[in-house]
Amino acid sequence: MDTIINKVDTKGRVSLPSDYRAIVKELSTEIVCYRSLNSPCIEGCAEELLEKIASDMETSLDFFSQTQDELTNLIFGDARRFSFDSTGRILLTEKLLKHAQITDTAVFVGKGRKFQIWNPENWEKEEARIRAEIFKNRPSLGNKGGM
Repeated sequence: MDTIINKVDTKGRVSLPSDYRAIVKELSTEIVCYRSLNSPCIEGCAEELLEKIASDMETSLDFFSQTQDELTNLIFGDARRFSFDSTGRILLTEKLLKHAQITDTAVFVGKGRKFQIWNPENWEKEEARIRAEIFKNRPSLGNKGGM
């Protein structure tokens, strides 16, 4: 995946980048989007990943805990399915656009099996913050395969 900037029209329609559509279409004809819990952006993924998140939460959290209840409210209570139109666009809701402070341009940031949609200025600041943090801490990938 990549980081791609696309226009958002006055109705809130934005083209999902073709690479992203190809990955999602392998699994589904729709994507699921919800407001990020950590950042002023939109999280997007195929429905199968959202089902995995639900399963992981059920096995790792007490079903009746406040944490489980709050996370499911914020993720699943907020998640919405979006179908592509004939040109590969989705129509984002006002609630999602407002949360991410997106007006006429959106940045799609690939994150493996999911992606984020950002306001370009906010993403530029976040990317700079992340790069500074990584540069300072210099994380490494473990050599777990003998390579």
